Amino acid sequence: MTTPDTWRKSSYSGGGQGDACVEVSVRHPHIAIRDSKTPTRATLTFPASAFDAFITALKPPGAGLERS
Repeated sequence: MTTPDTWRKSSYSGGGQGDACVEVSVRHPHIAIRDSKTPTRATLTFPASAFDAFITALKPPGAGLERS
């Protein structure tokens, strides 16, 4: 039996319905992302280290890597 994914939406998901973003799920040792507007479509999966590097690259210099 598989465990259902727990998807989290960013607190920066925008106004309106709050569906203008991606959702993230931890599938140890990977991170999966999907479009919040079409959650039944395909997901992208990355090694956790690659996803952390991607998020770090998006932050301004000096900002820490925070997980909520």
